[in-house]
Amino acid sequence: MKSALSYATSKGYQIHPDAFAMLKGLQGDLLKAVQDIIRQKKSGSPVIVVDDVKGLIAPESAAEAPPAEQKSEVLMDSSPAVNTGEGVDGYALLFKSRYEKTMRILAQRPDSRRIAKISTVKQNGRSGSVKGERSLGNAGTQIIAGLLMSRRQRKNGIELEIDDYTGRMQVIAATEDARKAASALALDQVVMLELENAKGVPGLSIKSVFSPDIPDHLPSRSKSEAYAVLISDMHVGSKYFMEQEFLRFLDWLSSDDDVVRKISFLCIGGDVIDGIGIFPNQDKELLMMDAASQMGHATKLLSKIPKRIKTFIIPGNHDPGRRALPQPGFPQATSGGLYGLENCEVLGNPAMVSLNGVKVLMFHGQSLDDVIATTPGLSYQRPAEAMKVLLKARHLSPTYGERTPIAPEAEDMMVMTEIPDILHSGHVHVTDVDSYRGTLVVNSGAWQAQTKFQQTMGITPSPGIAIVVNLATMQPFKKDFNQ
Repeated sequence: MKSALSYATSKGYQIHPDAFAMLKGLQGDLLKAVQDIIRQKKSGSPVIVVDDVKGLIAPESAAEAPPAEQKSEVLMDSSPAVNTGEGVDGYALLFKSRYEKTMRILAQRPDSRRIAKISTVKQNGRSGSVKGERSLGNAGTQIIAGLLMSRRQRKNGIELEIDDYTGRMQVIAATEDARKAASALALDQVVMLELENAKGVPGLSIKSVFSPDIPDHLPSRSKSEAYAVLISDMHVGSKYFMEQEFLRFLDWLSSDDDVVRKISFLCIGGDVIDGIGIFPNQDKELLMMDAASQMGHATKLLSKIPKRIKTFIIPGNHDPGRRALPQPGFPQATSGGLYGLENCEVLGNPAMVSLNGVKVLMFHGQSLDDVIATTPGLSYQRPAEAMKVLLKARHLSPTYGERTPIAPEAEDMMVMTEIPDILHSGHVHVTDVDSYRGTLVVNSGAWQAQTKFQQTMGITPSPGIAIVVNLATMQPFKKDFNQ
């Protein structure tokens, strides 16, 4: 922000306090935003005002603008595909599906042609040689790929245990670069490793680490100017639910604001209600003591959304229905009339929708707890960094056996086979926006004030904020309803 202010001053401009507040809500390069405003400024006034900032966000005037385009399609919905298996056999099918789907993603990398079976590499190691099927200019190295079963700190580095169909193998990340890359992996994700014989390290050590990852790409954009609003974690029924702020948000959606006129879509990322029996002594934090009352009130609030705004809703871990991932949509019997809202479409968690051609992957974000707990350097205050780990792993909930329950599905629907233009999550109650390799990464915060649990965990939420994305430019900005 300092460089943006300095630039404006150097060009002889001042920034009005209201315009300054709006600029701070923008995400991205603020210096470029100020440069664009000064370039587009039509009046001779030396003061940058709110209308100048609005002109950057919504270049056309409301009178000149055509009606906002609204074309949507559900690309993936986990609800109809749920087919839970049982016990060990069910989980064997789940991880088989994960391995095979992710290996097809890895197969797009040129080095994947050198992947060898773990049993072959171990046999070569016992015979004292490291032979690749084809060296491709990397003589003396071998590549394996499989599920990351464990990660342990050893005296000489970080030990990774990799599993494929032929067996398991422990290898050491000894160099600084290899250690850093190994630490950033999510447990139980599929990974590809290039191995070598390193001096001073017994056996094979890791030379390079490759996650499935998303490629650098240009995101799809709406052909005309239209906006999507991303929110999550209302927690209706909790005494910490910020109903007044949410009502301000609903009033804004019905206003004649220039941006509002072009809002075509609203995506709600789960935890619509606070639920019942989710955590010990929850009843002490509730205003409504049963899920039916909570869902009824939530539906009443959501019915105030203008009918012209197409709304997509997925469940979270506090909502009715099963909590294991993937989650089907809200059960009809306990939905409180949610399915009766004509402009709302209820989907499972996760789900992918196309909004004017922009692919939005909606995932509540339960697995962020596990990613933050097991990955060095991550925290709840920067959830977008944890979401990037999921993009790199090409999996929405890779870690099994921790806090996030995972159902033994025959197909692993949490694998990201499609590359999203926007990854939208919630769950951690902290608003954060970033981009990664062309994908806009959004954690849309919450509408619940800080709870006692969050206080004990040292989590400072940023509630009462909606993220608005211009689908034509992919420019996001925050709209604060706390005042």
